[in-house]
Amino acid sequence: MKRKQKEKIRKAGSVVFCAAVYLFLFLPISVIVVNSMNATTTKPYLSWKGFTFDWYIKLFDNDALLSSFGNTMMIAVASTILATIIGTLGAIGMYKYKFKGKGLIDGLLYIPVVIPEIVMGISLLTMFSKTNVPRGMLTLILAHVTFSIPYVIFNVRARLSGYDSSIEEASLDLGANRIRTFFEITLPVLAPGIAGGALLAFTLSIDDVIISYFVNGQTKTYPLKVMESIKSGVSPDVNALSTLILLVRLFL
Repeated sequence: MKRKQKEKIRKAGSVVFCAAVYLFLFLPISVIVVNSMNATTTKPYLSWKGFTFDWYIKLFDNDALLSSFGNTMMIAVASTILATIIGTLGAIGMYKYKFKGKGLIDGLLYIPVVIPEIVMGISLLTMFSKTNVPRGMLTLILAHVTFSIPYVIFNVRARLSGYDSSIEEASLDLGANRIRTFFEITLPVLAPGIAGGALLAFTLSIDDVIISYFVNGQTKTYPLKVMESIKSGVSPDVNALSTLILLVRLFL
């Protein structure tokens, strides 16, 4: 009987603990969703005045906010494509070939991941200033590619760890050249790792604030626009756009 009671207490404690963890994780998100339907019109938009969907309509009149979101999507798509191509080729090259300094390059790949973002942002700003590259869309894309490449390489290399190179040899023996073998044999096998790295790079690009702050110039991204609005209070139309982004990502 005591054992059954202990088991019930253990299960109840597990449920309470899991509920507390999920509440801690999702309560801030639920606050954004709820506040996007807040009828208040006075700053700092914290007092609750009832439900309304007006902010979802007014959102499309906020040209600055929509423009910043468009910039974010353009940067994320461009940087993801470039980082995925470079990272995939880099991972395959480092897996297949042995050369001097390979261990050093392998270790250096972890630096963009482990160093603080503020250090990364300052270093990129210094580099762009020294090379007279005007800050804007180009520097944002280059910066996002820089910190995204290691994540793509890590995902592709994880897929390569269980890769059977004999299937490539069989393809070559049957008359296919190396290019056809790459696109019809190697690439499909690595597709899950490539897709995982691309999705991770895309998510990191959309979410980045600190590095973008140093290299953006006059180009505003959605996270930077939201950070600016914090000074005067985040308006419910920003919460409305965040809710729409959340719904789209959940659907995907």
